[in-house]
Amino acid sequence: MSQSVARALQLLVQLGEGPANLEQLAEVIGVHKSTVLRLLRTLADERFAFRDNNNQYHLGSRVFELSAQATDQREIRRIASPHLTAFNREYGRTTHLAAMEAGEVVYIDKLESHDQIRMYSRIGLSANFNSTAVAKVILADLPDSELRQVVARMDFTSRTPATITNAEQYLQEIELVRRQGWAHDKEENEPSINCIGAPVRGAAGRVLAAVSVSVPDVVLSYADLLELLEPLQSVTEAISRDCGYRPHDA
Repeated sequence: MSQSVARALQLLVQLGEGPANLEQLAEVIGVHKSTVLRLLRTLADERFAFRDNNNQYHLGSRVFELSAQATDQREIRRIASPHLTAFNREYGRTTHLAAMEAGEVVYIDKLESHDQIRMYSRIGLSANFNSTAVAKVILADLPDSELRQVVARMDFTSRTPATITNAEQYLQEIELVRRQGWAHDKEENEPSINCIGAPVRGAAGRVLAAVSVSVPDVVLSYADLLELLEPLQSVTEAISRDCGYRPHDA
């Protein structure tokens, strides 16, 4: 990769963290302000960045256009969309669709709850391996040899008192997910947020994605959330059928 392209990408990543001025961007990239200004002008010409009246730079509209196009190109998202919309309309809970991408589990769709409580997750954000139901569901489908390699590199940061923070406990959790066919996040990723997730399978029987339902415990207790497990599994089974999955054939 050319040095200019690499630096331009670094600028876009940095602007993804929030607006910044020329001096701040030059410091982060580690080059002279004149170099950064030249790159920003090129990005601005192509609508990848823009400068406001306070001389703060922001991501431009072209970034969001490409993001939307990339998301729409995901076949699984297109197939799942009507099923997730119907599920969300009936039950009114935050619903996520996630898939493995470049070694990370990424949220590729999100339908908000019908109440006023919003969660941190968003489309394009990576799901934490050790503390989210969607990641557990997707990793549970990996062969043991591949799974252990992933776990060996895993970030076991504790996000709540309930977060799994060691490899042995995590592998035990994955075995449970394999046996029961679904996963939970019981206040492991965010305090007071419970979540259940189930797999979407393709024609060969491999997990293509995971769908989850997340609810704050002030809205719905964990026990009450489990009452949504059956309809959640019905949704993922319907999506799997549309993806060509036939249990007996697989």
